[in-house]
Amino acid sequence: MKITSSAVSLNVDDVSAASAFLTKHFGFTEEMAAPGFASLTREDAGMNVVFLRRGLETLPEDQRNDHAGGIILAFVVEDLEGELARLQAEGVPITMPLTAEEWGERAFQVRDPNGVIVQLVDWNGPRS
Repeated sequence: MKITSSAVSLNVDDVSAASAFLTKHFGFTEEMAAPGFASLTREDAGMNVVFLRRGLETLPEDQRNDHAGGIILAFVVEDLEGELARLQAEGVPITMPLTAEEWGERAFQVRDPNGVIVQLVDWNGPRS
């Protein structure tokens, strides 16, 4: 198998709000969009983020009404404090303050208008 690209696909109630949030605050661009669907990209993200409207009939019936709850969309960044300050200045509520774990991870979280958790992370611990 050869993987040529990757995406994470999240079911949300308001695709436009989710797309606007990642576009405005995280520098993504809409690569494709249609009613109930948006695929966002960033050259340096390594994957696309796809939003699908809950209830979309193209989804299998057992998935149609699922919500992206419990999923954390995590991005490793170079300047964690700078990103925290930027998002605060933009008025984005920080839903988990900057924390540091004993294994070297530092992170904070925000939520998009649909409740999807977006976490920015850096690693200061040893890597194996």
